[in-house]
Amino acid sequence: MGAGYRMTARGKAEAEVLLYEDIGGWFGGVTAKDFYADLRALGQIDTLNIRINSMGGEVFEGLAIYRHLAEHAARKVVHVDGVAASIASIIAMAGSEIHVSEAGRIMIHDASGACWGTAEQMRETADRLESITGSLTDIYVARTGVKREQVREWMLAETWFTADEAVKAGMATKIAANVRMAAHFDPLKHTHIRRPPADLATATPRPVRDEMAAKISAMRARLIHPAR
Repeated sequence: MGAGYRMTARGKAEAEVLLYEDIGGWFGGVTAKDFYADLRALGQIDTLNIRINSMGGEVFEGLAIYRHLAEHAARKVVHVDGVAASIASIIAMAGSEIHVSEAGRIMIHDASGACWGTAEQMRETADRLESITGSLTDIYVARTGVKREQVREWMLAETWFTADEAVKAGMATKIAANVRMAAHFDPLKHTHIRRPPADLATATPRPVRDEMAAKISAMRARLIHPAR
């Protein structure tokens, strides 16, 4: 994990959780295991301030983090400082309050994944993805009170909510004072995002692009020519 994840006690009754990282994933995001251990280490906390700027990541890691937060007894104030996209938006739904900065975004979409194998294995993968998407839909519906059909339309379209739209849709409770959006969309890394807004779809810096391309090539080589 990078410097964008930490938990810090703010006195005896308050703590801050910083989630400025991808969630789980091959490239070293925040894992549910570490998140749970760090949350327990805080001890008894009355208020958790959860600051999010994440493009998402692994769905099951994110669902576990969401559950850890939802079950925590503290008052949970989520601050979407930049973007809460994909599974990071599910984590945001655990907040007792959800504050989105004026420049912030919340993005929701269907679960996605890759499959390598037979036609039957691909059908099984499609069934699992539909089941996972159903679970994500349940969380959004419970949080917003919006009809399931509407939420499904948003997810199918990969909807990016502005702060004002998020409040109107029930995805957030408050628009916070503006925080400069610092999210960086990497098309090589964030392949689960199909339609990024123009202000996020900036060119990937060449060193980052080259590093990610090398990692992807190495993974493909291991899949095609596994070690014996």
